[in-house]
Amino acid sequence: MLMILAEYFAQFESGFRVFQYLTLRGILAAGTALAISLLVGPTMIRRLNYHQVGQAVREDGPESHLGKSGTPTMGGALILVAIAVSTLLWGDLSSAYVWVALLVTAAFGAVGWVDDYRKVVERNPRGLPARWKYFWQSLAGLAAALFLYFTADSEVVTQLYLPFFKDVAIPMGGFFVILTYFVIVGSSNAVNLTDGLDGLAILPTVLVATALGLIAYLTGNINFADYLQIPYVAGSGELAVFCGAIAGSGLGFLWFNTYPAQVFMGDVGALALGAALGTVAVITRHEIVFFIMGGIFVLETVSVILQVASFKLTGRRLFRMAPIHHHYELKGWPEPRVIVRFWIITVMLVLFGLATLKLR
Repeated sequence: MLMILAEYFAQFESGFRVFQYLTLRGILAAGTALAISLLVGPTMIRRLNYHQVGQAVREDGPESHLGKSGTPTMGGALILVAIAVSTLLWGDLSSAYVWVALLVTAAFGAVGWVDDYRKVVERNPRGLPARWKYFWQSLAGLAAALFLYFTADSEVVTQLYLPFFKDVAIPMGGFFVILTYFVIVGSSNAVNLTDGLDGLAILPTVLVATALGLIAYLTGNINFADYLQIPYVAGSGELAVFCGAIAGSGLGFLWFNTYPAQVFMGDVGALALGAALGTVAVITRHEIVFFIMGGIFVLETVSVILQVASFKLTGRRLFRMAPIHHHYELKGWPEPRVIVRFWIITVMLVLFGLATLKLR
């Protein structure tokens, strides 16, 4: 929106052309989202407290979590508003990729909002039944996958690229739809599973979003893409603005979500942010690098799968509790130690993922 105004005023004052630079708009989007989160956050927390929109804590979880009962939740709505406003202000609204990312984020956020509303407002412990939650997630993920597949203007956009290899590009054909569906829906649920401790999910989300924003900028620039021998996806650079908005809003939310948390993001935030990251990874054709950088999300998901499978097949649990961050809590690790160590692991994984761009 502001980009259009800047182009208009550039006719009279050349200085406005600076707002056409993608890097500047990405930074401004991050700053705008951060400001919205910090300014609106206190009011949002007060309103949630007033309406008693509090988190229900699992009775079978770590005893240290019992004191968190009643902490305001659904704070992820603030993140989504900040992302949307910042992206609409600083993004190129003629970009189909920007709209895909925004709409997927909104759709998954809506699913999470209904689930949260039923749990904390209607006091229905089941929330949105799992089959319906998965149905609406699948519908949104499949719609995005089909749109990206049928609007693809070259083979590059639907091939699978392997890190560390210069010329390995696997044609996906119709399997692109299946891969995209699983990446978006899977990453959505993976971030949701990770969101179990104060700030545990949001900082890795910020780190991965920042890295994906850089990747989007590089894949959208034909010169950088050619130099790094990564796929060139025309128009994907605009997602750097979207990722900047995620990073800024996430940092602003972390201000209130850090231990001990004043507010939780809830499913409305976790499901939406995971889907947003997955969508950017698919569009930029860096799904495998995304799995590397989001290794904590993968670990949390795999721990749940293994726990359920082991219990059903053998009657034994592999971990004291799943997701795995609870396992370490029950082993005696203080919550802040689990959180910070998982953050450190994410930093290393993100750096390793970015290194793959050159190690080809």
